Amino acid sequence: MDITDWAAVAFAVVTAGVIVFQIALALGAPWGSYAMGGAFPGRFPPRLRVAAVVQAVLLGVTIAIVLSRAGLALAAWSDAARWLVWVVVALSVVALVLNSISRSAGERRIWVPVTALMLASCLVVALTAT
Repeated sequence: MDITDWAAVAFAVVTAGVIVFQIALALGAPWGSYAMGGAFPGRFPPRLRVAAVVQAVLLGVTIAIVLSRAGLALAAWSDAARWLVWVVVALSVVALVLNSISRSAGERRIWVPVTALMLASCLVVALTAT
């Protein structure tokens, strides 16, 4: 495995962890103070549970894009993944910024390192994949 493969796998594993968190929120886990700026401590209201499911699905798509760009999965997506990986990089930048400015100290403490790792790993894939 080369650096691109390692970065893609790291992105997939970390992002899968975020997906598990989002699904837990959608199912009623009382972790609202660690998401959405901590505006909804405890269990999310129904509309935010739906948003958590949507986020989980979108995160799954980002995993597919990064793995495709690295050549580890979904070869049929490889042409689109050449530019879609930059969308993932941009989304990761936004996630890092939003988590960095969150009013929730817990959210910052947990998600800034996670989103920084996501950004670094997808950027490596974007820059090194051939």
